[in-house]
Amino acid sequence: MSNAKKIIAIDAMGGDKAPRSVLGGMNQFLFQYGGDNVLFRVFGDEPRIRRLLRKYPRVARHSEIIHAPGKIKSTDKVVEVIRHSGDTSMYMAIKDVREGNSCAVVSAGNTGVLMALSKLALKTVEGISRPAITTMLPSGGGDQRVVILDLGANVICDEENLFDFALMGSVYAEKIGKMPRPKVGILNIGEEDTKGDEVLQRLNKVLSEHKEELPYEYIGFVEGTDISGGNVQVVVTDGFTGNIVLKTVEGTAKLIKRVLMDTFKKSWVAVAVSFLLIHVFKRLKNKLDPRAYAGAIFLGLNGFSVKTHGNSDALAFSNAIKYASDLADASFNDQIKASAEKLKNVKGLLREKTDGE
Repeated sequence: MSNAKKIIAIDAMGGDKAPRSVLGGMNQFLFQYGGDNVLFRVFGDEPRIRRLLRKYPRVARHSEIIHAPGKIKSTDKVVEVIRHSGDTSMYMAIKDVREGNSCAVVSAGNTGVLMALSKLALKTVEGISRPAITTMLPSGGGDQRVVILDLGANVICDEENLFDFALMGSVYAEKIGKMPRPKVGILNIGEEDTKGDEVLQRLNKVLSEHKEELPYEYIGFVEGTDISGGNVQVVVTDGFTGNIVLKTVEGTAKLIKRVLMDTFKKSWVAVAVSFLLIHVFKRLKNKLDPRAYAGAIFLGLNGFSVKTHGNSDALAFSNAIKYASDLADASFNDQIKASAEKLKNVKGLLREKTDGE
């Protein structure tokens, strides 16, 4: 294997439609983005994968197949799986990143298990208290996006965790989202400094007092409406709240689609007008399509672990691979470490305030 190649580990058996949707996603990624410098190390049921690869000669040319007889189900419990995960496609793919054979792992498998195994195998980046799950959601007009984290890795968070999330989210927004010096806000029930619990108020006070030292533009507390309003580029919250936000956004996108379809069925005038607005509806569909932001990344680990929906189709899996590829190109973790080192004194103030109470 050439050292110039970017090697990505693929969990071929994770997800409801695996391995067909996985291989289809790999094929779509290669077709859309090229792949002269990409090699996939594919973990899963080797005989089954090789049969399917007959339909995807492009993927076959860019892949190494590593047999992994075990499979993790979406209903499996984290504690039970960890003890017996050694021969599964998910763990073997994660282990491949830990051993330095691959730069990232992509999976549509069980979220909780992927998170636990990734954290166990890859460990947390120096200077970061906890890893977080993030993705980019549609926001504002045009092609605007907003980064939000955590999306479920940490149900309960303290000030230091949220401080680290803001740092990682801002680097992600800048490096992957191409948002120079992004605007960062802390999700709260109101924009006033007096709103929220003590954790949020302490964090807001320290960040507000040290704005000039931050590598991003801190704008204070933001509300749920700001996520889609285009006024903030990184939204920081705990995993409990963040996961609810994510599911609400996805549900709203589906609701809009159902309302439009129902309207067209009941009105011939609406059907006639829709032909004149075909390009508008196509743009709306692309903006709200969950597959466009299907890749959720575990930030803060020594290696990149990308999770996509369990029911992902080829397009969604292709976008998840693109996320993994972009992270590897951006030297992302090097920037995280450098920023964490520069801000360790500011972060230390949070610890002092907590200890002094």
